[in-house]
Amino acid sequence: MKICSNAIAWALHSLSLHRATQRKLREELLTITSENPTMDDLNSLPYLECVVRETLRFHGPVAFMDRMVTQDDVLPLSRPYIDTVGKCHDTLPIRKGQIIYISILAFNHDTDIWGPNAGEFRPERWQNVPNAAGSIPGMPHPNLFSFFAGQTNCIGYRFALVEIKAVLFTLIRAFEFEPAVPASRIDHGTALIRMPIHLDDQERGTSLPMILKPVNKQEY
Repeated sequence: MKICSNAIAWALHSLSLHRATQRKLREELLTITSENPTMDDLNSLPYLECVVRETLRFHGPVAFMDRMVTQDDVLPLSRPYIDTVGKCHDTLPIRKGQIIYISILAFNHDTDIWGPNAGEFRPERWQNVPNAAGSIPGMPHPNLFSFFAGQTNCIGYRFALVEIKAVLFTLIRAFEFEPAVPASRIDHGTALIRMPIHLDDQERGTSLPMILKPVNKQEY
């Protein structure tokens, strides 16, 4: 639940900073006449899908994961490295019992994978996924590691995605979101789960000040 709420918060934060993106998403959401959409309704909205995927890539509510090695193995490297004595290595030995930390953010922000604009929030990138992203395993979406992959993927990912879409559907149709403080004053801290923090009010813990205005649907 905490991961979903953080993903929703980061989505609203990004949409408040990108007003054209927010308006484009609202226009799509308003094509659904029902106030209580079905799961099929939510999954039929391509731009909502792009916004959710980009939020999970760009903000990644979980920063990293760790795994314990169950047997000795050798890890191939995409780039060789030179050790302290000048020897070149293209593999990395791992030993049983070691803990390996895997940075989800490193995958999601790698410019070699996502291009020079990897550090920007751009939902449109999911309309034409870079070829280099094809090698990233992911559940439920290939190319997106935020729910992990394989036998250790998040078992609640389907519920999480529908929950994120349903909340965004309700909020974006009803309100316009604007930042209440400069974007530079919002940070994510250093914890495993990246929660929004207002740097000028850190004693409150998780905090994301925003301005909400009722949507004038006659404009759409």
